[in-house]
Amino acid sequence: MKNMQKLGIGIVGAGNWGKNLVRNFFELGVLKIICDKNAASLNQMRELYPTCDFASSLKDLLSRDDIKGIAIATPAETHFLVAREALLSGKHVFVEKPLTLAEKEAEELIATAKKHNLVLMVGHLLQYHPVFIKLKQLADTGDLGRINYIYSHRLNLGKIRREENILWSFAPHDISMILALAGEEPESVIATGGNYLHKKIADVTTTHLEFSSGLKAHVFVSWLHPFKDQKLVVVGDKKMAVFDDTLPWEEKLLIYPHHVNWENNVPVPSRGEPEKVVIPYAEPLKLECEHFLDCIEKRKQARTDGEEGLRVLKVLNASERSLNKNGLRINLRNLTAPESPKDNCFIHPTTQVDDNVEIGTGTKIWHYSHIISGSKIGENCSIGQNVVIGPDTTIGKGCKIQNNVSVYKGVTLEDYVFCGPSAVFTNVINPRSEIKRMSEIKPTLVKKGATLGANCTIVCGHTIGSYAFIAAGAVITKDVPDYALMMGSPARQKGWMCRCCNKLNGKYHCPQCGKKYKLKENKLLQTSI
Repeated sequence: MKNMQKLGIGIVGAGNWGKNLVRNFFELGVLKIICDKNAASLNQMRELYPTCDFASSLKDLLSRDDIKGIAIATPAETHFLVAREALLSGKHVFVEKPLTLAEKEAEELIATAKKHNLVLMVGHLLQYHPVFIKLKQLADTGDLGRINYIYSHRLNLGKIRREENILWSFAPHDISMILALAGEEPESVIATGGNYLHKKIADVTTTHLEFSSGLKAHVFVSWLHPFKDQKLVVVGDKKMAVFDDTLPWEEKLLIYPHHVNWENNVPVPSRGEPEKVVIPYAEPLKLECEHFLDCIEKRKQARTDGEEGLRVLKVLNASERSLNKNGLRINLRNLTAPESPKDNCFIHPTTQVDDNVEIGTGTKIWHYSHIISGSKIGENCSIGQNVVIGPDTTIGKGCKIQNNVSVYKGVTLEDYVFCGPSAVFTNVINPRSEIKRMSEIKPTLVKKGATLGANCTIVCGHTIGSYAFIAAGAVITKDVPDYALMMGSPARQKGWMCRCCNKLNGKYHCPQCGKKYKLKENKLLQTSI
């Protein structure tokens, strides 16, 4: 690639895995700018790569004409938005696995990349591993014979995540390899697993895939294993191959000339000594990065393009659905869309939505949440992880409810309410475990535009006024006026807030947006726009 230096690559996300992309693109001489909202990560990158530029805003990166491609290593739930912005800005996109969390979002990215003639590539790293490339070559040329069975193990006692379960964390690479070897999509998926450290997050899963050709495969993943095991086994009717990524390079790929003979209608195994396959060493991630650059330069389709990422995503979502239904067989050929009360909203497969629920257009509900019967959620809301809503609860349009919030019966949120992480609502003033008091629920109303800070507590029976601001950790024990700033426990008013969420000065003017207010009978009234 003679013109590699002219390509110009930007990295979005310089955390645990992003720093590896930074190193490789830097060593390839194309890294121009590193973008991360985390100041500590950026400072660390500044020390290691002082010749690069740095940004905390995606817009600063996308506005640069010298940046031709973007590599995205941000949390999975942000992949769609970041990748879409990059594509619409005319940038080629490399996005770490998974491509997105929703199939419709993946399809939109694929269509956008095609419309603008841009490369869209997914970071299914092991497809660029020289050992897997050789293994696939042996399978494609028939050296292994007809492939009957594939299985993979990806096990470790490593970093245990809370933003995703083991299936989404470990299995994408193995599913990608199996689909590449199979050359077809599975007909059906069955997944089972166990939740041992967290009641809603699977630590161990086994996924079974069946293909129309008769091929079967399974993927076993766990982060509760006593030792590291990363193994892909391909069973052909001539030979068997084992790709063990934990062994030294020269032993990573072994070919076993085992096969089965039929004698008197009885299968008799014939064993042979394993053969080492010599493969020149190359770092898989560097090869993956080089492939992205080559695709940009030659405007060619990536090996793991958006379509390949979508195929893997379909299997992941079907596996999640099967897992949530205790191993129910999911037929992929008859599966057209995620189960949802509406087709125009996104509901993560780990979320449970009861019957008799209304969810507005454009609303997104993320991992491990539960929407209980009788609840209504407006348009364009964002519901985070581990959120419970209902029963019979109303959420207005444009609301943002962050992780670990329970909006109980009796609580109503009007439009554009913000609930910070772990904000707490109550609905009974004097609860006892042994005395049922659901008939004594005291209603709580949070009016339009109000902000509830992280870990605040709203004692039931009160109204939070429009555009009020409840500080983090505050405890609300009385009604809150419109625009009031409340702090402390119990909360006391410490001033007034503008609609733009900045504190007003002593003249009731906003120093940020310029809006003016007046105080009349302890009510704040806006006097200018």
